[in-house]
Amino acid sequence: MRPRGVQEARLFSTALPKTSTLKCDLSKNCPIDHFAFHISSGAADVVGPKICFDGKIVMSGVRNNVGKGLNLVFVNGETGKIEDFNSFDMYSGKSQDILDFLKTIKPGMIVLVASFDDSATQMTDEIRDIFVGLGSSMIKDVKFRDSWVFAGAAGIEEKSTFEKRSANDEKTNVYGKWPEMVDIAGCFPRKI
Repeated sequence: MRPRGVQEARLFSTALPKTSTLKCDLSKNCPIDHFAFHISSGAADVVGPKICFDGKIVMSGVRNNVGKGLNLVFVNGETGKIEDFNSFDMYSGKSQDILDFLKTIKPGMIVLVASFDDSATQMTDEIRDIFVGLGSSMIKDVKFRDSWVFAGAAGIEEKSTFEKRSANDEKTNVYGKWPEMVDIAGCFPRKI
C-alpha cells in the first residue's frame, strides 16, 4: 500500500524493455533508459526525509545522513552514479554553503531534493533561480516550513513533472506547526 500523499509519475512505455526488479518501491518497472526514484520529505521535525535512486537508499534517517533544511543528491544523468549528496540547514545555516554546492552541478546531472523542517528561511533569490534552471516551477512559492520534494536536471528545457509541495498553514497542518509530508516517485529519463 502506498503512503498517503504519494504521487507516482506514469512515464512507463510498453515498447521499451523493462528492468528485471522493482526499485525504490515503485509499483511498476521503469523502462531500461530510465532510473527509478522515490523521494519523501521529512515529517515535522521528527521523521527525516528519504531519497532512493535506482534501487539504493542514498539518504535517510536510518542511514543517519540527513539534516534539517534541504537534502540534495547529485546523480550522473548518463550512468546513474551518485556524484555527491549533502544536507543544508536552511534555518540557521549559511546560504552561501548551499549556493557553493549547487554551483558544482554539471550539465546533464540529475538533482534530487527533499525538505525537512524548514527549507526556506535562508533561501535567496539566487538559490531559487538555480532550482528554476533545474526545472522547478514551485520553488518561488516555497516558504517557511513548507514540505517540498523535487527531481530535476541541469539543462532541462521544460518544467519538471517531478515536484510536490505542501504549504505550511496552521489551519490545515497535519503535524501542528508543520504540513503533511510529501512524496514523489517515478522513472527519470536517462540523460544521453
